[in-house]
Amino acid sequence: MEPTLPFTRTRVTLLFVLAASVGLSLFLIAGRVVVTHQIRFLFLAWNLFLALIPYALSTLLGLARGPLRARLLLPVGAVWLLFFPNAPYLVTDLFHLDERPDAPLWFDLALILSCAWNGLMLAYASLADMQTLVRLRLGPLAGWAFATVALLLSSFGIYLGRYLRYNSWDILTNPLTLFYDILNRLLHPFAYPRTWGVTMVFGAFLLLGYGTVRVLGRAQAE
Repeated sequence: MEPTLPFTRTRVTLLFVLAASVGLSLFLIAGRVVVTHQIRFLFLAWNLFLALIPYALSTLLGLARGPLRARLLLPVGAVWLLFFPNAPYLVTDLFHLDERPDAPLWFDLALILSCAWNGLMLAYASLADMQTLVRLRLGPLAGWAFATVALLLSSFGIYLGRYLRYNSWDILTNPLTLFYDILNRLLHPFAYPRTWGVTMVFGAFLLLGYGTVRVLGRAQAE
């Protein structure tokens, strides 16, 4: 029988920790709205929801067994890859940090950092699931190659979202413009230094962060 990703005690604990961490972010967002009567950071709750989608997809895919997983791997994996950049994208919401009269700077910093942290942890947990699925089918080298490519593509997705204001739905609602902007940057890379600067710097950051998390996990298991 094909190996699965079981709900071990560690995995259940991770689910509870992630739920508590996301709950803290939502509590901070709601608290700010109630106290200040401003909805300035309410968009972070939506961004957290989008960050949860790839983790939900990878979890459900990991629970599928045998032929069902084989049939679902490519279509669900494609949807996962489409939504995956939404998780690490939360790091760029630090751009919204500024002194404001309606709330202390330290509170806004804690609020945005908690959301950014959740984005990273959801991204890494989801990617670890997908890497495991690839490793089970194709081997460890393919697993790490997949993880690397996924993080680099997500960094490019972060650029598309932050600077060109695209989102995951645009592949359905605005595919021609999205395709044109991507193709233009691929064909004329030197005309868009910020595109590749953001992609490579965030890619290196995400890769090193993911590698650190995986090494820490193995070190604790020894």
